Amino acid sequence: MSTRELTFREAIGEALVEEMRNDGHVIIMGENVAAAGGIFKVTEGLLREFGPRRVIDTPISEEGFVGMAVGAALVGMRPVVEIMFNDFITFAMDPIVNQAAHIRYMTGGQIRVPLTIRTTIGAGRSAAAHHSQSLHAWFCHIPGLKVVMPSSPYDAKGLLKSAIRDDNPVIFFEDKLSYERRGSVPEEDYVLPLGEGDVKREGNDVSIIATSGMVSEALEAASMLEADGISAEVVDPRTLAPLDRETLVGSARKTGRVVVVDQACRSYGVTAELAAAIMEGAFYYLHAPIVRIGAMDVPVPFSKQLELATIPTTAQIADAARQLVRTAA
Repeated sequence: MSTRELTFREAIGEALVEEMRNDGHVIIMGENVAAAGGIFKVTEGLLREFGPRRVIDTPISEEGFVGMAVGAALVGMRPVVEIMFNDFITFAMDPIVNQAAHIRYMTGGQIRVPLTIRTTIGAGRSAAAHHSQSLHAWFCHIPGLKVVMPSSPYDAKGLLKSAIRDDNPVIFFEDKLSYERRGSVPEEDYVLPLGEGDVKREGNDVSIIATSGMVSEALEAASMLEADGISAEVVDPRTLAPLDRETLVGSARKTGRVVVVDQACRSYGVTAELAAAIMEGAFYYLHAPIVRIGAMDVPVPFSKQLELATIPTTAQIADAARQLVRTAA
């Protein structure tokens, strides 16, 4: 496959264009997604090519336009909804959790809900508490929803195309700080199956399981650890629901030491579920307790210095892995 360098933003935009060209049932909905190209400019240019019947600016009412998207999915469309910040997905919990997630099951599979909701997560932009949360763990708890968290341009494009083609509702979380990250993306059409994790870096001494934007931090930490003679394996689940437990457990059995990293608040979150899955499948292979790293359990501060103090860092990940290897040698 021939490849070229794209940003995370460009990869997502390219996935949207290709799926809209391939399937006339794919439509885009959201606030300012048409002429403005979305708040992060992911949908820029789509209105020009596909017109206002397929690229639809909506009122500022998440419950309203997500509800409309659920209805559109029920009658054969494949809506892709953009919610600017996942903080505001809270307004749409009823159509997502009580309707979209349940309809296929309640009709015995007779009715499909091919709905994709794109939204952003993550702190680090001094956007304060109402625009900086990471709420992805909520949706992993709801049967009937699929939850996707890409970490690279390659993954973002392939996973988004799979999400759009899926006949179930998918919540697609994008790290705001990843939009300018660059990576190799094939020129040819490709998809990545939902429910398959990926080993981003092979290692033997410790496994670092990281999600979304934390994958890049984990890879940097692994490079730091290499200078200390520590071989770190970095694993990206890529989708949290369904979860590829086999890949996580396989890495843990291989290294015997595990650090789990997620950018959401640590308590009652994704790190706990990933750690539990590893404990259930690799308990007798572990040389030490699993270490969990997440954001501090506080609202995200506006102050840059305070905000950065709440977010997991490369140094924090490297220190945790280093201590785990040395104490469990």
